[in-house]
Amino acid sequence: MTDVDVGRAWLDKAYQYADDVKAGIVPACKFVRLAVDRWFDDIENAHKRGLYFSEYHAARYFRFVGRYCRHYQGDLEGKLLTLEPWQCFIDANLFGWIREDGTRRFRMAYEECGRKNGKTTRIAAAGNFYLIGDNEGGAQVYAAATKKEQAREIFDSAKAMIEQSPQLLRVTDPQEHKILHKRSKFLPLSRDNKKMDGFNVHAGLVDELHAHPNSGIWDVLRSAMGARKQPVLRAITTAGFDHNSYCYSRRQYTIQVLERSIEDDTFFGIIYTLDDEKKWDDESEWIKANPNLGVSVDLDDLRAQCAEAKHIATSKVEFLTKRLNIWVYGEQAWMNMEAWAACKTDFDSIELWDEDADTELDGDECYGGLDLASVEDMCSFSLCFPHSGGKRRVIQRAYLPQAALERRLKKGDKTLEQYKDSGHLIVTPGAVVDYDWIKKDILQACDRFDVQGIAFDRWNSSQLVTDLTEQGIPMVKFGQGFASMSAPTKELLRLVLTGQIEHNDPLLTWAISNVVTETNAAGDIKPDKSKVSEKIDPAVAAIMAIALAMGVDETDDQDFLEL
Repeated sequence: MTDVDVGRAWLDKAYQYADDVKAGIVPACKFVRLAVDRWFDDIENAHKRGLYFSEYHAARYFRFVGRYCRHYQGDLEGKLLTLEPWQCFIDANLFGWIREDGTRRFRMAYEECGRKNGKTTRIAAAGNFYLIGDNEGGAQVYAAATKKEQAREIFDSAKAMIEQSPQLLRVTDPQEHKILHKRSKFLPLSRDNKKMDGFNVHAGLVDELHAHPNSGIWDVLRSAMGARKQPVLRAITTAGFDHNSYCYSRRQYTIQVLERSIEDDTFFGIIYTLDDEKKWDDESEWIKANPNLGVSVDLDDLRAQCAEAKHIATSKVEFLTKRLNIWVYGEQAWMNMEAWAACKTDFDSIELWDEDADTELDGDECYGGLDLASVEDMCSFSLCFPHSGGKRRVIQRAYLPQAALERRLKKGDKTLEQYKDSGHLIVTPGAVVDYDWIKKDILQACDRFDVQGIAFDRWNSSQLVTDLTEQGIPMVKFGQGFASMSAPTKELLRLVLTGQIEHNDPLLTWAISNVVTETNAAGDIKPDKSKVSEKIDPAVAAIMAIALAMGVDETDDQDFLEL
């Protein structure tokens, strides 16, 4: 294509996309339809507010991308980028709308869509334009994220794009940590930068805003834009979990602008998601969150993830949030209880705690987990026995003070009474758990089995742990944050789904059914005691035991400051 051809062709794509969304030809969620309604209304009326759509400005950007920006990886490496109709619509808005003085209209933008829709590639191309093609002397362009690695994703993409383009390479100097063009520069910026001031921002590109713990980076960039004639600050993200996050507040603001409850001619926003979350497994709906379906988003890949999500709660959270761009709460019911029930094995889980009995596990290697969450409530000790073929057998012993059981009985709750009667719950006299009972069971277990280690929460350790350590019991400090708990929590679920766990303890089954997991931005999970209405201590102890059996210990834990 010639310069005129690519500029005109992509403008026509933008116009056609708006027409097709409006006509219902292209499936779109309500927020995309509202963005299109805003487009048509502005085409008709924005001139009254001193705003104009400039085909020249939009086509100039399209020509830059279509003629100079090239793919930098995969089968398309070295080939010129092609913007899809939905991308042309967004970029026509961002680069085509101008004010009476010829500067850009939109100074702030929020874009949200599912993973693998080409966000990074497209915003990297925009970053190169802000650096080279925006006619801004001494422009400072920043690719910003919470961590260096994330910030470098946009920056490295922009750098690789330049290195693939002979024309762009002639006018730039791409270096390891910056790209130079005359007196302008393009740099990565992260929250762990030692210096977060002294900026003079022309363009700020914030990646995965949902992962930002606060508005810190956004505020730094925004406050540094005042000296520029047409600065822009853009966020591009998938959905997240934290409804109290800064990202979610930007999302809410975007919705208010789209719904016209707030008038802000400087702000552009668009959100690709589902209208009805209940239709998450209807593949005809997926294009609403994945406008690049069939291009960079593979339908078979979505189908496979959807099939897994129907059986694994945590996979469903990931599928809804990252692939369908639905904001869900990070805490979700965890275990597939049908699969758990199928793993029930015929063995006597009480006999194993009888010091006079001979059992099939005597002398076997095992790993322990000790949850001493509260002396006034339930504590639990669990053992995990690795078997040949990858199977694991788990047993546990739970402890509860008599006063705690009586409080339940007074409320008419006899749930724990049955486990006391079956022998799976040991009720100790008084208002607090008598640790001597736990100590006795641990010492007996270490005599009977080949206990390699017993994991305990470093923040809830007690004199019991000290006493056991002095008696030669291999006690292992173990954190309760994402870094320590995610892998064994996922491993237990995997063992259950593959039929490789063996259990026969009704109290453990009850505790497992109570577990709710919290998910962080990285997709790590952990049991969340603050979000459950019933006890999960036996399940937590079992997860800790499995962690040691996996080889996870304190050296793997990096989150001891997590609250």
